[in-house]
Amino acid sequence: MTIKLNNNKVMKRTAKAQWTGSAKEGKGELTTQSGILNQTNYSFKTRFTGEEKGTNPEELLAAAHAGCFTMAVSFALTEKGLTPTLLNTEATLTMEGFAISGIHLSITGSVPGINEEEFTAVTKAAEQNCLISKALSVQITSDAQLFA
Repeated sequence: MTIKLNNNKVMKRTAKAQWTGSAKEGKGELTTQSGILNQTNYSFKTRFTGEEKGTNPEELLAAAHAGCFTMAVSFALTEKGLTPTLLNTEATLTMEGFAISGIHLSITGSVPGINEEEFTAVTKAAEQNCLISKALSVQITSDAQLFA
């Protein structure tokens, strides 16, 4: 079985962040195009102390990486004619000071017809080839407009 994707199609996904107040005492809201995040709280406390319910950019990056990687493993297995019964991934993002120093992806799976060595090979390839893994080394651009 081959999964065909239209690689020429340009897709854009959006997310919005709004922030009010200072870095430590202020707070913000995150909203995604899909609506799954809708004015979701984030703040200094949700990011650094855990004293408040909400999310943070590092947690969202880890979730995106876990999801992308797991789908990449599933795609690779499907290409081999295998259907996973279950795949579970935990992404652990490590931050040292104000720098992300790494993300560790730990996957467990139940996949009939594959051995441990083959499963490891598939996951190692997905580790390098999932879109989020690739995105972590792309050029970042921005623009700014100040309003009164």
